[in-house]
Amino acid sequence: MARGDSYQLQGQQGGIVLSNSDTAAGNFRWIQIITDTVFSDITASNLDSVGSLVGPIIPAGIGIGGKFSEISVSNGLVIAYYE
Repeated sequence: MARGDSYQLQGQQGGIVLSNSDTAAGNFRWIQIITDTVFSDITASNLDSVGSLVGPIIPAGIGIGGKFSEISVSNGLVIAYYE
């Protein structure tokens, strides 16, 4: 059976929890913000101006979809789900 987008967005491919000063590199499809978070770096191949997410406080409960290759959390807690 083919795996669809729904399968991936449900976290079936797994993920990684990132908190204060954590960095992860890989192929990520979704970032779920668990507590108010500040990114120190974020790279996505399919989002224009993704650098705008670096610096401001992203509130808890927000989910961000894209093709992320690097995520660095300055402060806060997120779950980055693998593609």
